Amino acid sequence: MFNEFASQKREKRADQQRVQERDERTQQARRDLYARLNATARAYRVAARDAVRATERGEDVESAVLDAAIEAWAEEYSQARMALSKNVLDVASTLNSALGVGYTVVKQLPSSLSPDAAYSRAKAWFRGPLSDGVHLLRVTLRHDLGVEVRPDFEYSLMRGVAALDSERRSLERQLDSEHTQASQSS
Repeated sequence: MFNEFASQKREKRADQQRVQERDERTQQARRDLYARLNATARAYRVAARDAVRATERGEDVESAVLDAAIEAWAEEYSQARMALSKNVLDVASTLNSALGVGYTVVKQLPSSLSPDAAYSRAKAWFRGPLSDGVHLLRVTLRHDLGVEVRPDFEYSLMRGVAALDSERRSLERQLDSEHTQASQSS
């Protein structure tokens, strides 16, 4: 009887150990995913910002660097969409749209009718709203992991997502308007 009880106790401990190890692996996988998502978002923003600066200086843009950053982000974002909580997915999706507009900004620079205004707008986009969006993603990821918990997080999150989305829509309208004007003047 005693041996049976001891055996059951060992099995229960082993089961608990397996569950704990599985939970730790799951948490580590989530941290790794979040780290990659954050890193690729930052790399995309930096590559696009560097392309703006190079174009402004009249240098050839290393489109391979920007394209690689875009592909890396797209791959991580695609994988992450299947694993993200709603809050994190909202931020990542909004940031994805904002990064896409940033790419459009970079690609339209050479054909802009008003280069000075286009460069100013591009630099302001990457320094302001897009930088804020990448920061919002990082804060959201850290909050979701329990690393950086803020009492007013939900309110700040909603405001940040709404602001980034509003800025993105405004920039899209501006780019569409300029594209229409350029098409009509050609």
